[in-house]
Amino acid sequence: MTDKEFFDAMSRKETILKGSEAQKFIDEKAQEALRIVAELNSGFHSPHEIREIFGLLTGREIDPGFMVFLPFYTEFGKNIHLGKNVFINFCCHFQDQGGIYIGDGSQIGPHVEMATLNHDLEMEKRNDLHPAPIVIGKRVWIGANATILPGVTIGDGAVIAAGAVVTKDVPAHTVVGGVPAKVIKTC
Repeated sequence: MTDKEFFDAMSRKETILKGSEAQKFIDEKAQEALRIVAELNSGFHSPHEIREIFGLLTGREIDPGFMVFLPFYTEFGKNIHLGKNVFINFCCHFQDQGGIYIGDGSQIGPHVEMATLNHDLEMEKRNDLHPAPIVIGKRVWIGANATILPGVTIGDGAVIAAGAVVTKDVPAHTVVGGVPAKVIKTC
């Protein structure tokens, strides 16, 4: 399976069957990502070095305004898409096979989890994976320890309260919080 074939399948939200070519592709890319993440998280790196290593992880040029406080974790990396001036705080976990898109000027708090894969509910198919992208608009603030689940879109200027579990789309300029996250107010 080529990169293009995989990313096309993810954009179509095709199920990843256990033992399939897509599953093998993920497993191969995971080894590369784990090596790069180990390098990223070991020792001190200047902001420029961090952007270079992050570029290797994502396979894309990283904006000079990007900043991440380490450690950072992902087991894939190639489907992370960053806008300009994105900030990611320490100890974030991105499961990005299904795609994570973060808009310009967004801020991600510490210990934020983003998951783009779901397992099948049927026990016989439990190892099958269902991808769905996470799309984060511009100037979004995601508070500490929030969890963003597969298929969620967060509108421009929204705020996700600390500890929230976001299971549904969040309208622009809205504050959500709780488990599951509910609208608290507009901003």
